[in-house]
Amino acid sequence: MSTRIGALVTVCGVFVAACGNGDETVETSSALDAVDGQGRPEPPMLGAHHARDAAPGAAGTSPVMSWHSGAIMPNAAVTAIFWGTSWATASFTGDKITGVDSFYQGYGGSSYAAASTEYTGTNGTVGTTISYGGHLVDTSAAPARAPKVSAIGAEVCKMIKTPVANGYYPVYVDARRGSAQYCAWHSYGTCGGVPVQFGFFFNLDGDAGCDPQDARAVSSQGLEALVNVSAHEISETVTDPRNGGWYDSGGNENGDKCAWTFNVPYVTFSNGASWKVQGEWSNAAYAAGTGYPNRGGQAGCLSGQ
Repeated sequence: MSTRIGALVTVCGVFVAACGNGDETVETSSALDAVDGQGRPEPPMLGAHHARDAAPGAAGTSPVMSWHSGAIMPNAAVTAIFWGTSWATASFTGDKITGVDSFYQGYGGSSYAAASTEYTGTNGTVGTTISYGGHLVDTSAAPARAPKVSAIGAEVCKMIKTPVANGYYPVYVDARRGSAQYCAWHSYGTCGGVPVQFGFFFNLDGDAGCDPQDARAVSSQGLEALVNVSAHEISETVTDPRNGGWYDSGGNENGDKCAWTFNVPYVTFSNGASWKVQGEWSNAAYAAGTGYPNRGGQAGCLSGQ
């Protein structure tokens, strides 16, 4: 899911927050909370809420995604940010930072990333090249509740000293989800005149609503949950980075359309790490009848395995 920024400027206004040393800014909407391009919240795994007004595949929702005349991301430069006082504590950190590192290191060149390479935009075709620049840790206090998009954008501008236009900067906080009806989201903004894409992720330790339920217990439950929603958000980011990419008539992006559906026990990434991650939507697989069904029965999901 993503948040529509530029398209809502006339409704919400534009917020410019000073960050870091004062010579970088992030331009996002201050009036939006964590919402998608259609102004509705991203859901957790359990419960009756869905990413948009209806579940993927419900009546009135087109099975296929269409292009909205904008750019995609042929490649992405990823740097993860871990934000919050708890990231200084080994008992909290556990395997989460090293595991998230491993996820992004293995995403590039993987068959899972290749599930999204059919999508094109004004600047080319989605590829599987992901360069991972490692992670940064900010042990200052992160928002205790669901943050505004502007707050996460400001954190990105604070931490990333030389942002790049093909940058994707996922921000992992130590705050729990609480009553927020989503596990994660992605959006975009501007740092010092450079367009950037970023994601937001709650601390999902012990959160049954965002748990992919990997029975192998090779990694901690909190890490497994973060990896699954990270797969969802990066796949949506590369196919719809700034709301001009690919989504269906209900606003569902490729991750939304296959959210919480798993066709195989786990997926092996290019670095040999294996994860239980949801499928991603493929128009081509739907047309050919080679995909597996999403929650609405539309057979267009690919597991990448």
